[in-house]
Amino acid sequence: MHPALPFTIAALLFGIGVYGVLVRRNAVLLLMAVELMLNAVNLVFVTADATIRAAVPQAGQSFTLFVIVLAAAEIGVGLALILQLYRLRRTVDVDDLPLTEEPPPAAETGADGAEVAR
Repeated sequence: MHPALPFTIAALLFGIGVYGVLVRRNAVLLLMAVELMLNAVNLVFVTADATIRAAVPQAGQSFTLFVIVLAAAEIGVGLALILQLYRLRRTVDVDDLPLTEEPPPAAETGADGAEVAR
């Protein structure tokens, strides 16, 4: 098989992934777009390994396995962070997230040590 077809499909997958990262606001869909980009890279690795025999046999397949393991770890950590974010903020919209966290205002205390209402 000619390698142009898998490379073209990989380029399309990567383009769809980049579009998803730039446009999506939902954090779960953002992770899915990153996974599309990683799978496009995996397709390039396997196609290059099958068409271009390098000095190291099956190097592309080894790199692909490494990327799959990293993607699985990224999804595990990413989903844990998104779930915690949803519990705290009740949204997973990345545009609504503040980049800096302001501390809560300190309660004022009176002369006897009791909190004073504002």
